[in-house]
Amino acid sequence: MKKKLAGLFVSAALAVSMLSGCADSGAANSAQATAENPMVLNLAHNLAESHITSIALQQFADEVNEKSGGRLQIRIFPNGTLGSETEVLEQLMAGVVDMTRVSAPGLATYNEGYHAFGLPYIFDDNENYYKVMGSDAMGEFFRSSEADGFVTLTYYTSGSRSFYTIDKPIRKPEDLKGLKMRVQDMKSQTDMMKALGGTPVAMAMGDVYTALQTGIIDGSENNETVLTTGMHGEICKYFSVDQHTMIPDVLVIATDTWNSLSEEDRQILLDAARNSTDNHILEWEAAVNDALETAKTEMGVTIVEDVDKEAFRQATAGMIGEYREQYPKVGTVLDIIDSVE
Repeated sequence: MKKKLAGLFVSAALAVSMLSGCADSGAANSAQATAENPMVLNLAHNLAESHITSIALQQFADEVNEKSGGRLQIRIFPNGTLGSETEVLEQLMAGVVDMTRVSAPGLATYNEGYHAFGLPYIFDDNENYYKVMGSDAMGEFFRSSEADGFVTLTYYTSGSRSFYTIDKPIRKPEDLKGLKMRVQDMKSQTDMMKALGGTPVAMAMGDVYTALQTGIIDGSENNETVLTTGMHGEICKYFSVDQHTMIPDVLVIATDTWNSLSEEDRQILLDAARNSTDNHILEWEAAVNDALETAKTEMGVTIVEDVDKEAFRQATAGMIGEYREQYPKVGTVLDIIDSVE
């Protein structure tokens, strides 16, 4: 605990130092903001600037600037400049940054309902996923967390996640036995890996390439784009399409920042966020196809399609009931998913 607190203080101090070196943050709230003295919102995330979701975040920022007449400006810190995903989320809760993009289960520390998004095989397919995530009921859930320190403005698909390994395909859960597999630093992900028989190694995304290169881990799990944007296809030569989870990214804003905005400016942010999501959906499939083609033809990655998905589903099925029982708000999210046809 002491080490964790020390890490938070160091991370927050570094972020404050870097932010203080930037231009003045201007107006304290949107009611006082003008084009000459704008309210500046700091948005930090850990994705590369070339990542499709980074591009969507920039589109969001540009639209907010345009629709507000320059009164609201969003300053983006990409590439993990201010720390890991977990560290930046802690900074948001501490009031150091205003906004961040985070993998949805990362919010479970603050609202247990977000554990649900990390559970395996909760969506039927892409069509079901998009219907659920864009539903009014999910929107209400996203905006119900003010008391928890944040409000979710929108989601971005991150596709379906599958296993990729250095030198062996994964066709059934037994193939994971004895393998050290990187997972996101989230309870649902470590629980899933244990249920499948692998050894979970929680690790920040920025450390994965070196860990693969040096043999600290045998593989990881993510969507197809990581093979090229993260260059993991240089090392991992098997991508096994088990599609165990469809974990959304979410764009969140600190409650204190949200409360400093007028109703008009809140709506500007919500509209711009939704528009960036709509554009992101259109671009995502093309990005996945491009990544697969590049990984196969230029990196020598074998795409393993003959995976026993039902075996993976059965091996992890018990997690759903366990999480419903342990975290009542998980049931709220799962009920929303089940209610959308």
